[in-house]
Amino acid sequence: MGGDMTASAERLLRVEGLRTSFHTREGVLRAVDDLSFTVDQGRTLGIVGESGSGKSVAMLSLLGLIPMPPGRIEGGRALFGGRDLLRCTARELRRVRGREISMIFQDPMTALNPFMTIGAQLTEPLTVHEGIGRRAARGRAIAALEEVGIQDAEERLRSYPHEFSGGMRQRVMIAMALITRPRLLIADEPTTALDVTVQAQILELIRRLQGELGMAVVLITHDLGVVAAVCEDVVVMYAGRALESASAVGLFAQPRHPYTSALLASLPTLRGRGAELYTIPGMPPDLTEPRAGCPFAPRCEHAAEICGASPVLEETAPGHWTACVRVQRGELPVEALRVAGEDEGLRAP
Repeated sequence: MGGDMTASAERLLRVEGLRTSFHTREGVLRAVDDLSFTVDQGRTLGIVGESGSGKSVAMLSLLGLIPMPPGRIEGGRALFGGRDLLRCTARELRRVRGREISMIFQDPMTALNPFMTIGAQLTEPLTVHEGIGRRAARGRAIAALEEVGIQDAEERLRSYPHEFSGGMRQRVMIAMALITRPRLLIADEPTTALDVTVQAQILELIRRLQGELGMAVVLITHDLGVVAAVCEDVVVMYAGRALESASAVGLFAQPRHPYTSALLASLPTLRGRGAELYTIPGMPPDLTEPRAGCPFAPRCEHAAEICGASPVLEETAPGHWTACVRVQRGELPVEALRVAGEDEGLRAP
């Protein structure tokens, strides 16, 4: 899927057929269902979808961070640097996490240890992964805080997480993720619960550091506006599946799945003052119930009988993949997908 989107770039991560389930008393919850995507060196991939679509679970699965039990990785492979992350031992994954692949977690207040100083948490990856001395690690920690715009960095090393604002804690998380200079950064909703000004600062900081370090970034978000601002490639997820994959420019210019168009129309910035905000009808499916056909069909205004067939991603334009069976068969023109009132001006850079 999307394998030739950036053929000239170095392939850093290739995920194929990832399946992750949670075995609960209520049944088997299929959180990630046959997900495939690629990440190329130096590029930013946005994984977008509503809450519960499987975005975070997919990334945590790659790093061996889902609780097992009840979680279980039931299929697929994830090739990174010649290794299959899904078949690495716990010891091998510990060498990868924090050193070659780092993650900014969604909530910095719960991701940071409230009983440890910021300095202790920043230096820990250096002592564990690089084995450097305490003084050298402290110097790197000070430089990392200064790099993310935290003033009085040396003094701040003695502070605890509760002494920082939300935006400052997020900057600490970024510093911690980048202190080992990873090849791949996974940012899980890095701007959630932050005000608009701080959001812009955090996104610009990630882009600047990405350019300086040459690393790849996977940005997990539910906001296509954020994707338009910072991503070059996009995977749209729903109910654990990828429904569309394209370059950001191609996806915003002409979405090829009804769900993507509905997400675009749901952005508050797309409508004039006083206009009614578009909402996607219905609710996401119960992932513990067996399902056949397109998972979005019950909420889709373009659904037809053919949508009862199990969809697979197919390339319907160069570098542009969709799981909409009607678009694949030419029954549904892509021009018909645009929701009334959707802003024609929203475009990726």
